[in-house]
Amino acid sequence: MRVTVVVLALVFGWTITSAEAALPEVGKAPTGFTLPTKSGRNVKLSELRGQVVLINFWASWCGPCREELPALEKLQTQHRPAGFTLLAVNIDPSRSDANQMLEKLNLKLDALYDTNRWTAREYELRTMPFTVIVDRDGLVRHVHQGYQSGAEKMYEKEIRELLKK
Repeated sequence: MRVTVVVLALVFGWTITSAEAALPEVGKAPTGFTLPTKSGRNVKLSELRGQVVLINFWASWCGPCREELPALEKLQTQHRPAGFTLLAVNIDPSRSDANQMLEKLNLKLDALYDTNRWTAREYELRTMPFTVIVDRDGLVRHVHQGYQSGAEKMYEKEIRELLKK
């Protein structure tokens, strides 16, 4: 695990402040952020209270991200009417890299851009992709590091449970 943190720090130029970086804590509010979207609007996490929110950090160079994003877009389409929001936060330094990947995958999701990686630093990413699911009260309920094929079934179960509350 420490090697992953060090590699990400070297790639992104991050400073490691402790041997064990803190993940968003279940039962606590996640770090807030405001990020621009592909469509040109700004999204502020705190304004989504009342929604179940899945925050997914991804990058164009991340193979598992390419596999996961279409499944996340499908979850967004299926569960948006019930109060679900997907925040697909791209951490590439260039928006064009992110947009090219979305076009190649024929995805319509309105990506958020963290080109300076300030939000990624606040969430102290250890792996890519990195997913946080937040309940309607604005509290972290699930944290997922990485992606394995089929994990979207687990996400859907967790989302459905939170949407019922």
